[in-house]
Amino acid sequence: MPATAPFTPDALAFLRALERNNRREWFQQRRERYDELLKQPMVAVIEQLGEQFRSFAPELMADPRRSLYRIWRDTRFSADKRPLKTNVAAVFPHRHGDRHSSAGLYLEISARHVFAGGGLYRPDSAGLQQVRARIAADPGAFARVVGAPALDKAGGLRGESLQRVPRGYRADHPAADHLKRKQFLVWSEWEPELATSARFWPALLETFRATAPLLRYLNDAMGVPARARPAL
Repeated sequence: MPATAPFTPDALAFLRALERNNRREWFQQRRERYDELLKQPMVAVIEQLGEQFRSFAPELMADPRRSLYRIWRDTRFSADKRPLKTNVAAVFPHRHGDRHSSAGLYLEISARHVFAGGGLYRPDSAGLQQVRARIAADPGAFARVVGAPALDKAGGLRGESLQRVPRGYRADHPAADHLKRKQFLVWSEWEPELATSARFWPALLETFRATAPLLRYLNDAMGVPARARPAL
């Protein structure tokens, strides 16, 4: 595990300036600075996580070409026409899945926070039904995964839920609360200065290690990689 922080105070200063100057021409004049302060350090983080995943989540992909999110926003269908994201972020899906069809991990650095976690954010209907069926068949197994002290310390299971138990399941099912879930998420959030601190790696890996068993449960329930599309 690296002993030094991946980012510098100048990186956070750049992100604060980007929030104030979210314009294409401003960014283009400072593109090399962005690459030096934010993109290259995040690539190094992704590569280091690839090494760390071998010990606790070897099924996850950490590839700078696929994990790193682009800085440009897709504004085609948005009322918000600001061209740039004000963070640097990366995603780590199942290596035989993609960002949307598999459960994975996520990391974001902004001027407002360091955010890390994982799970299923927007599962498709088929995947969600498979997860619910697995939970319903053995509520105890899922309860043990989400009741782990390490997961609770990392923030516990969160996400949007239905108001009622979905069709096909009893309202008094032992796992009713979990069967209502539309999302299965765990996350931790810290002050942005964590990115410039030696505490970054211990904090990040603690959250990611705690979340890994949940990802494995979800991906197994959905039959990933059997049903996954090629990674994007």
